[in-house]
Amino acid sequence: MDFKNYYEILGVSPDADDKTIKKAYQKLAKKYHPDVNPGDKSAEGKFKEVSEAYQAISDPEKRRKYDELKQDYQQWQKRGGRGDFDWGRWQAHPGDGGYQTHTMSPEEFAEMFGGSARSGGFYGSDGFSDFFSTLFGGGQSFGFGGSSTGVRSRGGQDLDVDVQVTLEEAYHGTKRVIRTGEKQIEAKIPKGVRTGSKVRLAGQGSPGIAGGPAGNLYLNIKVSDDSRFSRDGDDLKIMLSVDFYKAILGGEVRVPTFGGEVLLKIPPLSQSGKKFRLKGKGMPKLEQPRQYGALLAELSIVLPDNLNPQELAALRELAQKRGIT
Repeated sequence: MDFKNYYEILGVSPDADDKTIKKAYQKLAKKYHPDVNPGDKSAEGKFKEVSEAYQAISDPEKRRKYDELKQDYQQWQKRGGRGDFDWGRWQAHPGDGGYQTHTMSPEEFAEMFGGSARSGGFYGSDGFSDFFSTLFGGGQSFGFGGSSTGVRSRGGQDLDVDVQVTLEEAYHGTKRVIRTGEKQIEAKIPKGVRTGSKVRLAGQGSPGIAGGPAGNLYLNIKVSDDSRFSRDGDDLKIMLSVDFYKAILGGEVRVPTFGGEVLLKIPPLSQSGKKFRLKGKGMPKLEQPRQYGALLAELSIVLPDNLNPQELAALRELAQKRGIT
């Protein structure tokens, strides 16, 4: 039987404190957990190994006994390792009560790993090595979810992916190719989404365990700013530049929308800041995509910057007639 160096397995020093040991275990357990490595026997073996190491040195009594054995074993090695090591001296005896292990509830698992363990258990009675069993005796194996025999069916974890779309894509709806691990998914993003919207792709999350259903994939939507339009709920807003002459005389102005240009008739003597509401020219409503908000167009009068002498003379004459000097 081989000696197991539990400190090396967890990557900590023999004088590490409980907090350091727990942190090292969390990191390795998350890395090798079967949810993250479905069907990977090597990762499953590593997960069992780090779980066993944590069981041994996270408990003060087990750690004390293990440290004494480790010191004895190292002395035996320094003497050249002649003969067989006396494992019998360290073997747990009937009546010692065996080792006691903790079976994590799903809530405890989520708290420790920052993930989810919403259904079922994982490891069975073969979860520990002969070395561990010899040293600490027989007992219940490491697990979570209340099961200690075999693998129990449980659902896969949900996954979240951040997706950024333009405001125009949010207007028309769009698609994105999402990669999760080795899997590639073409996801449809409905029109009307806004920053904070979640698009659910059922069954596209992590695979289930032992035939359990796969988790879901959630797309967290962020809509980027647009150079022309700002958004207010399902309404859009635009600043509409109108030249000086048209503002005075009135006329038609072309207004851009995501559905194409429309003509807006403005009355004579329109002032800067005057607002027009174009019904049905805003964003589609996410839950009712055939209905649209409005487009709010605010006028911004643009003064001419290169009047010729004749135009200046005409304006002066008009100003004199209105009593402006």
